[in-house]
Amino acid sequence: MTRTAAIHTSLLSLACSAWLLVACSPAPTATPDTAEPETASPQPDAAAGTDAPASDEAGFVPLFDGATLAGWHLYRKPGAPVSGWSVVDGVLTRTAASGDLISDRAFGDFDLRFEWKISPGGNSGVFYRAAEDEEAAYWTGIEYQILDNERHPDGRNGPDRHAAAVYGMYAPDGARTVPVGEWNQGRIVARGAHVEHWLNGVKVTDYELWTPEWKARVAQTKFKDWPRYGMLPKGHIGLQDHGDEVSYRNIRIKEL
Repeated sequence: MTRTAAIHTSLLSLACSAWLLVACSPAPTATPDTAEPETASPQPDAAAGTDAPASDEAGFVPLFDGATLAGWHLYRKPGAPVSGWSVVDGVLTRTAASGDLISDRAFGDFDLRFEWKISPGGNSGVFYRAAEDEEAAYWTGIEYQILDNERHPDGRNGPDRHAAAVYGMYAPDGARTVPVGEWNQGRIVARGAHVEHWLNGVKVTDYELWTPEWKARVAQTKFKDWPRYGMLPKGHIGLQDHGDEVSYRNIRIKEL
Protein backbone atom coordinates (compact mmCIF):
# COMPACT_ATOMS: atom_id res chain seq x y z
CA MET A 1 0.00 0.00 0.00
CA THR A 2 1.39 3.38 -0.96
CA ARG A 3 1.82 6.09 1.62
CA THR A 4 -0.98 8.11 0.02
CA ALA A 5 -3.39 5.19 0.15
CA ALA A 6 -2.50 4.63 3.81
CA ILE A 7 -3.36 8.24 4.63
CA HIS A 8 -6.72 7.93 2.83
CA THR A 9 -7.48 4.74 4.72
CA SER A 10 -6.68 6.38 8.04
CA LEU A 11 -8.87 9.39 7.29
CA LEU A 12 -11.74 7.10 6.32
CA SER A 13 -11.37 5.12 9.53
CA LEU A 14 -11.45 8.34 11.60
CA ALA A 15 -14.58 9.53 9.80
CA CYS A 16 -16.33 6.22 10.40
CA SER A 17 -15.35 6.25 14.07
CA ALA A 18 -16.67 9.76 14.47
CA TRP A 19 -19.94 8.79 12.78
CA LEU A 20 -20.33 5.76 15.00
CA LEU A 21 -19.62 7.84 18.12
CA VAL A 22 -22.35 10.33 17.25
CA ALA A 23 -24.87 7.65 16.23
CA CYS A 24 -24.37 5.67 19.41
CA SER A 25 -24.41 8.60 21.83
CA PRO A 26 -27.65 8.89 23.90
CA ALA A 27 -30.08 11.58 22.82
CA PRO A 28 -29.92 14.76 24.90
CA THR A 29 -32.41 14.76 27.77
CA ALA A 30 -35.07 17.44 27.58
CA THR A 31 -34.88 19.86 30.51
CA PRO A 32 -38.01 21.37 32.06
CA ASP A 33 -38.80 24.93 31.17
CA THR A 34 -37.99 26.87 34.30
CA ALA A 35 -39.82 29.96 33.10
CA GLU A 36 -42.94 30.94 35.05
CA PRO A 37 -46.14 29.70 33.39
CA GLU A 38 -48.00 32.40 31.52
CA THR A 39 -51.02 33.73 33.38
CA ALA A 40 -53.74 36.11 32.41
CA SER A 41 -53.08 39.64 33.47
CA PRO A 42 -55.09 40.55 36.53
CA GLN A 43 -58.28 42.37 35.62
CA PRO A 44 -59.17 45.54 37.45
CA ASP A 45 -61.90 45.25 40.07
CA ALA A 46 -65.14 46.25 38.39
CA ALA A 47 -66.06 48.25 41.46
CA ALA A 48 -62.72 49.97 41.76
CA GLY A 49 -62.79 53.61 40.95
CA THR A 50 -66.58 53.79 41.22
CA ASP A 51 -68.57 55.61 43.84
CA ALA A 52 -70.43 52.49 44.98
CA PRO A 53 -70.98 52.63 48.76
CA ALA A 54 -68.68 50.51 50.86
CA SER A 55 -71.57 49.65 53.14
CA ASP A 56 -75.31 49.27 52.86
CA GLU A 57 -75.49 51.87 55.63
CA ALA A 58 -73.54 54.47 53.67
CA GLY A 59 -75.26 57.83 53.46
CA PHE A 60 -77.57 57.39 56.44
CA VAL A 61 -77.83 60.01 59.16
CA PRO A 62 -79.36 59.56 62.62
CA LEU A 63 -82.91 60.80 63.02
CA PHE A 64 -82.67 60.01 66.73
CA ASP A 65 -79.35 60.77 68.45
CA GLY A 66 -79.80 58.11 71.13
CA ALA A 67 -79.52 60.59 73.99
CA THR A 68 -82.09 63.38 73.58
CA LEU A 69 -85.30 64.27 71.77
CA ALA A 70 -83.49 66.78 69.60
CA GLY A 71 -85.10 66.86 66.16
CA TRP A 72 -88.52 65.77 67.47
CA HIS A 73 -91.63 67.43 68.89
CA LEU A 74 -95.18 66.50 69.79
CA TYR A 75 -97.67 66.67 66.95
CA ARG A 76 -98.72 70.27 66.28
CA LYS A 77 -96.68 71.44 69.29
CA PRO A 78 -93.29 72.49 67.88
CA GLY A 79 -91.09 74.05 70.52
CA ALA A 80 -93.22 72.85 73.44
CA PRO A 81 -91.74 70.57 76.14
CA VAL A 82 -92.11 66.89 75.26
CA SER A 83 -93.75 64.65 77.83
CA GLY A 84 -94.74 61.01 77.66
CA TRP A 85 -91.65 60.00 75.65
CA SER A 86 -88.34 59.23 77.35
CA VAL A 87 -84.80 58.36 76.31
CA VAL A 88 -82.86 55.80 78.36
CA ASP A 89 -79.71 53.98 77.27
CA GLY A 90 -80.14 54.87 73.61
CA VAL A 91 -83.80 53.79 73.51
CA LEU A 92 -86.76 56.08 72.79
CA THR A 93 -89.87 54.85 74.62
CA ARG A 94 -93.47 55.97 74.84
CA THR A 95 -94.13 55.86 78.57
CA ALA A 96 -97.30 57.93 79.11
CA ALA A 97 -100.14 59.58 77.22
CA SER A 98 -98.88 62.62 75.35
CA GLY A 99 -99.51 62.40 71.61
CA ASP A 100 -97.61 61.38 68.51
CA LEU A 101 -93.94 62.30 68.28
CA ILE A 102 -93.09 64.01 64.99
CA SER A 103 -89.78 64.75 63.26
CA ASP A 104 -88.91 68.44 62.93
CA ARG A 105 -87.90 67.88 59.33
CA ALA A 106 -90.07 66.74 56.45
CA PHE A 107 -88.89 64.15 53.94
CA GLY A 108 -89.95 63.26 50.41
CA ASP A 109 -87.94 60.37 48.95
CA PHE A 110 -86.08 58.43 51.61
CA ASP A 111 -84.88 55.14 53.05
CA LEU A 112 -85.87 55.00 56.73
CA ARG A 113 -84.51 52.27 58.98
CA PHE A 114 -85.27 51.68 62.63
CA GLU A 115 -85.55 49.05 65.33
CA TRP A 116 -88.80 48.64 67.23
CA LYS A 117 -89.99 46.67 70.25
CA ILE A 118 -93.63 46.44 71.24
CA SER A 119 -94.99 45.65 74.70
CA PRO A 120 -97.27 42.62 75.22
CA GLY A 121 -100.62 43.40 73.63
CA GLY A 122 -99.27 46.70 72.32
CA ASN A 123 -100.10 48.81 69.27
CA SER A 124 -98.22 51.68 67.63
CA GLY A 125 -97.05 52.75 64.20
CA VAL A 126 -94.63 54.83 62.16
CA PHE A 127 -96.18 57.54 60.01
CA TYR A 128 -94.50 58.99 56.96
CA ARG A 129 -95.17 61.94 54.66
CA ALA A 130 -97.49 63.39 57.29
CA ALA A 131 -98.58 67.03 57.47
CA GLU A 132 -99.17 68.93 60.71
CA ASP A 133 -102.07 71.07 59.61
CA GLU A 134 -104.75 68.43 60.17
CA GLU A 135 -106.34 67.17 63.37
CA ALA A 136 -104.29 63.95 63.41
CA ALA A 137 -101.15 62.67 61.72
CA TYR A 138 -103.02 59.72 60.18
CA TRP A 139 -105.32 62.07 58.27
CA THR A 140 -102.41 62.63 55.87
CA GLY A 141 -99.59 60.26 56.81
CA ILE A 142 -99.44 56.59 55.84
CA GLU A 143 -98.76 54.14 58.65
CA TYR A 144 -96.25 51.31 58.98
CA GLN A 145 -98.06 49.18 61.54
CA ILE A 146 -96.39 48.18 64.82
CA LEU A 147 -98.37 45.50 66.66
CA ASP A 148 -98.35 42.48 68.90
CA ASN A 149 -100.24 40.43 66.32
CA GLU A 150 -101.28 37.69 68.72
CA ARG A 151 -102.52 39.69 71.70
CA HIS A 152 -103.85 42.99 70.42
CA PRO A 153 -107.49 42.83 69.22
CA ASP A 154 -106.63 44.63 65.99
CA GLY A 155 -104.60 41.58 64.98
CA ARG A 156 -107.90 39.73 64.52
CA ASN A 157 -109.27 42.33 62.14
CA GLY A 158 -107.27 41.10 59.17
CA PRO A 159 -103.69 40.81 57.98
CA ASP A 160 -103.68 44.42 56.79
CA ARG A 161 -103.55 45.29 60.52
CA HIS A 162 -100.52 43.11 61.27
CA ALA A 163 -97.02 44.32 61.98
CA ALA A 164 -95.31 45.93 58.94
CA ALA A 165 -98.62 46.29 57.07
CA VAL A 166 -99.59 49.47 55.28
CA TYR A 167 -102.22 49.94 57.94
CA GLY A 168 -105.70 49.19 56.66
CA MET A 169 -104.49 49.05 53.05
CA TYR A 170 -101.92 46.34 52.24
CA ALA A 171 -101.15 43.21 54.24
CA PRO A 172 -97.54 42.10 54.68
CA ASP A 173 -96.50 38.95 52.83
CA GLY A 174 -93.99 36.67 54.55
CA ALA A 175 -93.61 38.95 57.58
CA ARG A 176 -92.03 37.27 60.59
CA THR A 177 -91.75 39.17 63.85
CA VAL A 178 -89.46 38.19 66.68
CA PRO A 179 -91.00 37.37 70.08
CA VAL A 180 -92.69 40.31 71.80
CA GLY A 181 -90.17 42.18 73.92
CA GLU A 182 -87.33 41.65 71.45
CA TRP A 183 -86.09 44.01 68.74
CA ASN A 184 -87.44 43.95 65.19
CA GLN A 185 -85.82 45.64 62.20
CA GLY A 186 -88.16 47.98 60.33
CA ARG A 187 -87.58 49.76 57.04
CA ILE A 188 -89.60 52.07 54.79
CA VAL A 189 -88.41 53.06 51.32
CA ALA A 190 -90.31 55.82 49.52
CA ARG A 191 -89.32 57.02 46.08
CA GLY A 192 -91.95 59.09 44.32
CA ALA A 193 -95.13 57.02 44.11
CA HIS A 194 -93.36 53.74 44.90
CA VAL A 195 -93.23 52.65 48.55
CA GLU A 196 -91.85 49.52 50.22
CA HIS A 197 -92.25 48.11 53.73
CA TRP A 198 -89.56 45.78 55.09
CA LEU A 199 -89.45 43.68 58.24
CA ASN A 200 -86.37 41.92 59.59
CA GLY A 201 -84.54 42.09 56.28
CA VAL A 202 -87.47 40.98 54.09
CA LYS A 203 -89.57 43.19 51.82
CA VAL A 204 -93.09 42.31 52.89
CA THR A 205 -95.17 44.67 50.75
CA ASP A 206 -94.86 47.42 48.17
CA TYR A 207 -97.36 49.60 46.37
CA GLU A 208 -97.86 52.55 44.05
CA LEU A 209 -99.47 55.71 45.35
CA TRP A 210 -102.13 57.71 43.51
CA THR A 211 -103.03 55.01 41.00
CA PRO A 212 -106.67 53.99 40.32
CA GLU A 213 -106.00 50.83 42.34
CA TRP A 214 -104.71 52.89 45.28
CA LYS A 215 -107.69 55.22 45.16
CA ALA A 216 -110.10 52.29 45.00
CA ARG A 217 -108.56 50.81 48.14
CA VAL A 218 -108.74 54.12 49.97
CA ALA A 219 -112.43 54.38 49.07
CA GLN A 220 -113.07 51.13 50.98
CA THR A 221 -111.46 52.35 54.23
CA LYS A 222 -111.94 54.97 56.89
CA PHE A 223 -109.31 57.04 55.07
CA LYS A 224 -111.88 58.03 52.45
CA ASP A 225 -113.07 60.70 54.90
CA TRP A 226 -109.73 62.49 54.73
CA PRO A 227 -109.04 63.62 51.16
CA ARG A 228 -105.37 64.38 51.79
CA TYR A 229 -104.57 60.92 53.13
CA GLY A 230 -101.50 59.58 51.32
CA MET A 231 -101.51 62.41 48.80
CA LEU A 232 -98.48 64.38 49.96
CA PRO A 233 -95.15 63.88 48.17
CA LYS A 234 -93.31 65.12 51.25
CA GLY A 235 -94.02 65.14 54.97
CA HIS A 236 -92.91 64.34 58.50
CA ILE A 237 -91.96 61.04 60.13
CA GLY A 238 -94.14 60.24 63.15
CA LEU A 239 -94.08 57.75 66.03
CA GLN A 240 -97.61 56.96 67.09
CA ASP A 241 -98.91 57.21 70.64
CA HIS A 242 -101.62 54.54 70.58
CA GLY A 243 -101.81 54.21 74.35
CA ASP A 244 -99.29 51.39 74.72
CA GLU A 245 -95.62 51.20 75.56
CA VAL A 246 -93.41 50.96 72.49
CA SER A 247 -89.70 51.50 72.04
CA TYR A 248 -87.51 52.59 69.13
CA ARG A 249 -83.78 52.84 68.58
CA ASN A 250 -81.21 53.24 65.80
CA ILE A 251 -83.56 55.44 63.78
CA ARG A 252 -81.69 56.63 60.71
CA ILE A 253 -82.60 57.98 57.32
CA LYS A 254 -81.09 58.55 53.89
CA GLU A 255 -82.68 60.96 51.47
CA LEU A 256 -82.93 59.53 47.97
